[in-house]
Amino acid sequence: MNLLILFLGYLFGSFPSGYLAGRITKGIDIRSLGSGSTGATNVLRHIGKRAAITVFILDVLKGILSILLAKYFLLNDSWQVAIGLSTLIGHIWPIWLNWKGGKAVATGLGVFLGLSWQVGLATLGIFLVVITLFRIVSLASISSALALPLIMFLSFKSSSTSLPYLLISLLAMILVIWRHRENIVRLIKGKEPKIGNPK
Repeated sequence: MNLLILFLGYLFGSFPSGYLAGRITKGIDIRSLGSGSTGATNVLRHIGKRAAITVFILDVLKGILSILLAKYFLLNDSWQVAIGLSTLIGHIWPIWLNWKGGKAVATGLGVFLGLSWQVGLATLGIFLVVITLFRIVSLASISSALALPLIMFLSFKSSSTSLPYLLISLLAMILVIWRHRENIVRLIKGKEPKIGNPK
């Protein structure tokens, strides 16, 4: 049963919401535009705000549902973390799209909202503060990812769940930063686009 739920977590993560948004609304493959990501930011830049909001919500729900499924079947913390990680992997490397998906930010938020809504909201808060100040989605995503392990440590430092939760927060941080490696180069060069700027 545990392995089946682990597989279902991957399938949840690999649901191609951004790709479907492009096909349904404009008949395009979002992977061929901009960053090539199927995430909400690329959808916003090339399809529009309504589609981007829809994709963001669906991607967050993928993460939440995978953890809720694990909790429904009373899986322990380590298995919940493993399923959350499989969901992130599914989002980044979806089997349906030749292993080319999103950058794990929205789905990662969903996973952490499922594991601990306080940690999820704190991470979202950092994202919103940074994006309000700088209007750069990648900078907000990277900042949230970097803060995540510290938030997780402070939230669970005296709990028996601290080790598996800290582990997934570190792995999620690494995945998000790795997926944003090209954005980091553009940030350093001062060439990363801001929200509202032309494509």
